[in-house]
Amino acid sequence: MFLDASAIVAILAGEEDAGYLLAKIEMSEGLKIYSPISLFEAVISLARIVSISQFGDQVPTPPELIDEVQEDVAKFLETIRAREVSVSGSLHRNAIEAARNYGRVVGHPARLNFGDCFSYACAKEYRLPLLFKGDDFSKTDIDAA
Repeated sequence: MFLDASAIVAILAGEEDAGYLLAKIEMSEGLKIYSPISLFEAVISLARIVSISQFGDQVPTPPELIDEVQEDVAKFLETIRAREVSVSGSLHRNAIEAARNYGRVVGHPARLNFGDCFSYACAKEYRLPLLFKGDDFSKTDIDAA
């Protein structure tokens, strides 16, 4: 399965559906992968969530908090034995196709953003189901994990 940042964030932030998403990962016997883009998005989103909970939304996120969250995300990904894959070659074509077909920019109901388009492209490229939170990807042709 390909791990979208939304699933990583939901699990590590302890959101309502964290247990469900974690169970999906634990039940999966296949390959678990993520991209540098998913990792970046998860780390920055989680750091912002933690920062807002500790300092409020009017204070910038402290750089050391980003470092701490990055370590937590890395430990989680190591624990579930997920591996990072490159975003290279012609993957951008699949991401552009996702934006053209399902993107926010074209007004599609899925409203995929930059990170979503690359998660979609990676899942398609590696022929894996996508683990995600929310209903955006369910409005596309991607296979859900």
